[in-house]
Amino acid sequence: MSETPPLAAQDPTFEGWEGLSWRERRARRLRRWIGALGVEFEHDSNKEAYRERIQLFIDVLRLLKPDRVPVLPLMGFYPARYGCVSPKEAMHDYEKLAAAQIAFYEQFQPDFQSQPVAPGTVFDRLGLEFVEWPGHGVSEHTPWQYVEAEYMKADEYDALIKDPSDYFRGTFLPRIGSAFAPLARLESFANMMEASTLPFNILPFADPSILEAVQRLADAAQETLRYLKATGAANVHAAARLGIPPLVAGTAKAPYDVLADTLRGTRGIATDRFHQPDKIIEAAERLTPLMVDWAVDQAAGTDAPVVMFALHKGADGFMSDAEFRKFYWPTLKAVMRGLINQGLVPLMSAEGSYDSRLEAIVDEEIPAESVIWLFDQTDMAAAKRALGGYACVAGNVPTSLLAGGSAEDAEGYVTRLLEQCAGDGGFMLMSGSVVDDAKPETLQAMIETGRTWKG
Repeated sequence: MSETPPLAAQDPTFEGWEGLSWRERRARRLRRWIGALGVEFEHDSNKEAYRERIQLFIDVLRLLKPDRVPVLPLMGFYPARYGCVSPKEAMHDYEKLAAAQIAFYEQFQPDFQSQPVAPGTVFDRLGLEFVEWPGHGVSEHTPWQYVEAEYMKADEYDALIKDPSDYFRGTFLPRIGSAFAPLARLESFANMMEASTLPFNILPFADPSILEAVQRLADAAQETLRYLKATGAANVHAAARLGIPPLVAGTAKAPYDVLADTLRGTRGIATDRFHQPDKIIEAAERLTPLMVDWAVDQAAGTDAPVVMFALHKGADGFMSDAEFRKFYWPTLKAVMRGLINQGLVPLMSAEGSYDSRLEAIVDEEIPAESVIWLFDQTDMAAAKRALGGYACVAGNVPTSLLAGGSAEDAEGYVTRLLEQCAGDGGFMLMSGSVVDDAKPETLQAMIETGRTWKG
């Protein structure tokens, strides 16, 4: 992995980058973020609100007590539902999605922007088979879902380890999307190293199916650009007119989850832990630097400093503590360290319960004040005891409460949570997971209670 991120030559943030410590690199990214270069604020008050919100984040990251607790529900499909836009419309009509995002920001004014739902028309054009989305495999009113299967066979670890890029291009992608299927006919690009053989290496590109695949991918990419134009306008509105900054620069995964979620599936990886444990570890280690590079590349396109992880198969119940320390944590920790070293802030969304993992994740190889742990169903008092003074803790307003409770229920839960976790700082109020089905009154109660709490 290169020590200098992309675009370094054009951005003074990265001048002398290789000689900086991780804290100095992060300080530069944070200054760029709070500087809001390129944001044309409608009023000075919007600029002030933008910077104040970022300062709240910086304070809790550094385990300080902020002027008030920063608040961010994880939105998912909620803005669309609030705007009477169905999940199918949200994933296919980007103007409606953007309008719903704007209406949500204006009404609820969370402290940070949320990533909008994915563009379903792109899924259509790629012919994806490893997800189902509204109107395609599930109801028009159901959020999109992952279809778990063994997309990598048990005997393909060596191919993945040898050349992950070639494996994804030639084996994985053709299995999960019809637009990618013809790419399996291409030679490895590593073969294209001699002028005398290049004319023959490129012969597969004359195949009509390859030409059709390239056109399908180009059409899908154009659709992505239309999606980004519409949703980008909503993000600009949130920043310039409401003073709500972006937070997440990109996403990453635990290398083990790439295997357990995306490639082998829950059943496959459980079998592999008994029959070929060394291959799991070797493959996860092979994927680790690629995951770091991927996240750093995403961050190059935004001023936001946070890389969000959705952690799945390391939760309580999926494996023992010994297995967590053997299979899951070492390579996840390596990815986190790689991102921290580049001045980025990992936001670790520990889905499910992490009660039995709290001791393991307080790790001397991960610097204090460098990461945020977002908990879902974890005992928050235990989490605060374990991580207090070491890492910022976030969470964990239940989605079931926001969907089925009253405003009074939400206010009571949030107040107790804040009294438990926020008194000495280092806490960010978030929902435990996406709030697709929240009631407006409970969501408003969560946000307002967090915003006005003065403990």
